[in-house]
Amino acid sequence: MAKQNSDKKRCEWCLKDELYMDYHDNEWGIPSHEDQHLFEHLILETFQSGLSWYTILVKRENFKSAFYDFDAHKMSKMGENDIERLMRDEGIIRNRAKIKAAINNASCYIGICEEFGSFDSYIWQFTDGKTLDFKIDEWSDVQKTIPQSDAMAKDLKKRGFKFVGSTTCMAYMEAVGMVNHHFSYCWKSHHKLSSSG
Repeated sequence: MAKQNSDKKRCEWCLKDELYMDYHDNEWGIPSHEDQHLFEHLILETFQSGLSWYTILVKRENFKSAFYDFDAHKMSKMGENDIERLMRDEGIIRNRAKIKAAINNASCYIGICEEFGSFDSYIWQFTDGKTLDFKIDEWSDVQKTIPQSDAMAKDLKKRGFKFVGSTTCMAYMEAVGMVNHHFSYCWKSHHKLSSSG
């Protein structure tokens, strides 16, 4: 946990509180190859669009409850009654377009898993199965989009996904370890990233 690592230097964006530091230390940027985790992050990133990630992180458990622990098959069957229920749920982001997009994206996700055998096989092709390392010394070095996030966004949209622009895809790639965007002074940038899958 973050308290045990209080002596370590971290990317400054995560220093807000223990929740954020723990997420930075134990999840963000670690290569993930587990479909359920990859899908959860994709849904959460689409809700982040236009908001801060911290806003989503503090509501993460509420999102899990609202969307059946991110069970794509259950989500894909959600209808108007479910949408109205979620629009009254103060524990999540009550944006009708994003809620409908999450349900839609669950169906698209299932289609990809059926076509490629796993979402992991599909999504990691955009970086050739490798983590892309970037040297980040200051905020100006942080890239909002890269050709790979452009390609991912274009292909996801072609497959029917919503709220998956290149900036959202870039944030997703950082979160699931497809891109290493830890600052050079951060202990995680020198730490060998291990796969969670």
